[in-house]
Amino acid sequence: MLELGATSLIIVGTIAGIAVVSLAIAVVLRRQVLAADEGTPRMREIAGAIQEGAQAYLRRQFRTLGIFAVVVFGLLFLLPADPEIKLGRAIAFLFGAGFSAAIGYLGMSLAVKANVRVASAATRSGGRAEGARIAFRTGGVVGMSVVGLGLLGAAGVVLIYRGEAPAVLEGFGFGAALLAMFMRVGGGIFTKAADVGADLVGKVEQGIPEDDPRNAATIADNVGDNVGDCAGMAADLFESYAVMLVASLILGKAAMGEQGLILPLIVTAIGALVAVLGVFITRVRGNESGLTAINRGFYISALVGVLLAAIAAFIYLPGTFGAIPGISEDLAGHGGDPRLIVSAAVVVGVVLAGVILWLTGYFTGTTSKPTLHVASTSRTGAATVVLSGIGVGFQSAVYTAGIIAAAICGVFLIAGGNIWLALFLIALAGCGLLTTVGVIVAMDTFGPVSDNAQGIAEMSGDVDEEGAQVLTDLDAVGNTTKAITKGIAIATAVLAATALFGSYADAVAIALGEIAEAGTQMADGVVGAMVTYEIISPITLVGVILGGATVFLFSGLAIDAVTRAAGAIVFEVRRQFREFPGIMTGQTRPDYARVVDICTKDSLRELATPGLLAAFAPIAVGFGLGVGPLAGFLAGAIGAGVLMAVFLANAGGAWDNAKKIVEDGHYGGKGSEAHAAVVIGDTVGDPFKDTAGPAINPLLKVMNLVSLLIAPAVVQMSVPADTNHAVRIGIALVAAAIALGAVWASRRRAGKIDTAEEIDNTIATESNPPEPHATTAPGEAVESATERVERR
Repeated sequence: MLELGATSLIIVGTIAGIAVVSLAIAVVLRRQVLAADEGTPRMREIAGAIQEGAQAYLRRQFRTLGIFAVVVFGLLFLLPADPEIKLGRAIAFLFGAGFSAAIGYLGMSLAVKANVRVASAATRSGGRAEGARIAFRTGGVVGMSVVGLGLLGAAGVVLIYRGEAPAVLEGFGFGAALLAMFMRVGGGIFTKAADVGADLVGKVEQGIPEDDPRNAATIADNVGDNVGDCAGMAADLFESYAVMLVASLILGKAAMGEQGLILPLIVTAIGALVAVLGVFITRVRGNESGLTAINRGFYISALVGVLLAAIAAFIYLPGTFGAIPGISEDLAGHGGDPRLIVSAAVVVGVVLAGVILWLTGYFTGTTSKPTLHVASTSRTGAATVVLSGIGVGFQSAVYTAGIIAAAICGVFLIAGGNIWLALFLIALAGCGLLTTVGVIVAMDTFGPVSDNAQGIAEMSGDVDEEGAQVLTDLDAVGNTTKAITKGIAIATAVLAATALFGSYADAVAIALGEIAEAGTQMADGVVGAMVTYEIISPITLVGVILGGATVFLFSGLAIDAVTRAAGAIVFEVRRQFREFPGIMTGQTRPDYARVVDICTKDSLRELATPGLLAAFAPIAVGFGLGVGPLAGFLAGAIGAGVLMAVFLANAGGAWDNAKKIVEDGHYGGKGSEAHAAVVIGDTVGDPFKDTAGPAINPLLKVMNLVSLLIAPAVVQMSVPADTNHAVRIGIALVAAAIALGAVWASRRRAGKIDTAEEIDNTIATESNPPEPHATTAPGEAVESATERVERR
């Protein structure tokens, strides 16, 4: 067991203190946001309705996910490990899941209070700068909380478990990743079902604006922005932070002993200082674009992060690898300077973030050629808009994947070809990228807050034309920042998955070593092939194919779930317009509560299937085919996952901003045939960029962490013994049955609602809300939805 010296313990204790200070700064920033003016009574009324719906949904979602957390907590005790490690890993799992849920709730709860303040700022002089400041500092609160809770969890485990901390932290990362995936999928289904339904009926069929209060789906749409983009993305970035720390600590301990264990914590702690700097220096100057200010703040913060990380490396590490206590034998003779090598890896991570920021902005920005091209195709109809957006998505995936691959190759070259050092440096590059996580989270939250602010302004009617243009500009910036942060999140996911891939190999090597020490011989033939890593092995290639197929199936399930839920919303909004003509004249208020209720019910019902697939597919492959094919499975998932995630995110972002271009007056502007075409493109892109695409990030890490956790058991059961093989095959069959059963249940639900009449009947029998009437306020309507959600 690795023992930590007094200096290391002091450093870790200091890092825990930095985590607490980060949380304190988050409290200060929160007070600054809440001190801003809340706007007119009508604005506050609409904002209150959004708050009620978002809180009702998350409370119900957390109760549902609590069941999963308890089940997984028990299952972790079945995995082979020392009793103390088992208990610590299970408890760490609960903390990881709890922190992920807390970050998601915090992101949502503050965003639904900040949106009305941004809308109010637009009514005053200097509204652009003030609105951008409020929106960005709202994200700053979440960013500082991500840094604070991530560091606190990791440092706390290291202080308690010392050298055994990496094994315990596997549970912490798994809890964070599992909750984030469920929140991503559930929130994504909710937000895009409402968004698609509102756009198709409101904009295309009725010809009314996006956030017109006559559209029954508007409140649900704004609720969805918060439970999907704020809560889901905040949890996603937190789990990226936590999982990257887990992988880097595991690999650091294996490669460089005590100093390798502590170094990643130092690099990520620097991220807390960078986050504070980024939040406070990001200010809009005069009439400049909010995106210009955000990019400036990001690049300055990134540069400072690189310099601080290099200084820390030169202070903490010796000048040669041989002088590092506990260094692995194959690294002891490495001729490079570890200080320079570590600094270079951090630089690669930060540069990767900056390049992806620029590249994603290029493919999705409102002034870039690809998005302008998509907008121009609106002149020939919806089909060409969809085709051009798909083309942009495919091309952007190639460039982004190439940049990530180049970064990994660069780190490999820096490591001098040493595999284990290269894997550790990839993890450090990810930590370097995440030194900017506080700014990245702030950029992401900026998007839904500004989007909601525009919706509140439009529904209230209390903002003049100049103020409306300010909010439109901020919303367009928010669309780009959301796309950018999705790109950075994808890069982080790939680096984390690659590092976890190395951690998985380390776990397998340790398990095989223990079997060899016990004198047990592995079998030849089929059983022997189960533990080989040779890519030329047919059974390993089967694993690669299954890994890629899982990504496609997961994406298809997520998009299909949005399609079903959106269909129900379309029919409900149509029904209200048809049965209550007074809605269009303003005499009758739509029943917002009914749409919120449908979105809540459908999203919670649908989120289990993708989650069960992610958790049980690697178990089926691992126990059924062995650790070698499971390694191929992970490789296939990483390769297909990065391409699919970038394609979905950037195609959706291009369609969204192409719609903004037309709505700004190009090609006929709002109400034209071109506008109808780009709205169709945007609705196709909604589940791409906000449901399936972002959910692939936690999917990759959940599958890698499940594989990491089960690897010792798979190796043990690969020992030639008939009883072991029978149990192993039984576990594989049960896992496969659970995963495929969940998929079958999802398809069975789809078959039940394939006709309009059945959708109408389902809504009428399950929702059963009161009829809309002229005196029902939005807040009252959503409150009734809250009560119905709580009852369910």
